[in-house]
Amino acid sequence: MTNAVVAALIALWVLVIGLCLIVFALLRQVGMLHERLGPVGALVMPGGPSVGDAAPTFELAAVDGRPVRLGGPSTQPLTLLFFLSPTCPVCKAMLPLIRSIEREQRGALRVVLASDGDLPAQLAMIKRERLEAYPLVLSTPLGLAYQVSKLPHAVLIDNAGTIVAKGLINNREHLESLFEAHRMGVGSLQDLAARGLQEAAE
Repeated sequence: MTNAVVAALIALWVLVIGLCLIVFALLRQVGMLHERLGPVGALVMPGGPSVGDAAPTFELAAVDGRPVRLGGPSTQPLTLLFFLSPTCPVCKAMLPLIRSIEREQRGALRVVLASDGDLPAQLAMIKRERLEAYPLVLSTPLGLAYQVSKLPHAVLIDNAGTIVAKGLINNREHLESLFEAHRMGVGSLQDLAARGLQEAAE
């Protein structure tokens, strides 16, 4: 009986050590795969003005009466135009991240919220989500100009009125990728990854 227990313990330890080696190998493979995939940025949707184009010029009024000018030269280094809807749960989840990014930019970023539809629902969203600090414009033509088909959608515009990044954003990584793409001088992180793959192939 004792010999059987010892044999079982030995077999168990061999199995545990084998499993540890397998897990280590899998972790190494996951790390290598992560490096190959590279960073995942905001999804650039087809249609609308492209990165590098001049942002469409709009003279609008926010729901609280504030004048909002989009496009053309601006005194703000960057403008984040964020398309959202009161009925979009992902948009709601993105709002704390928008606030966080704005604080990190330390006054170098203007956030403009854009939507359309029912005004009472928009006002209720502003109150519920405490968005009074940001101008919210209701404009169907604005959404059509950028051909926004899915939400939440963000466009980053520099002080010359040029679109420097844009895309569908679902998390903080997507949102930060807009600023990272602008910093690196590329249209999107996908463009950067594709360029790296092309250079590697050559």
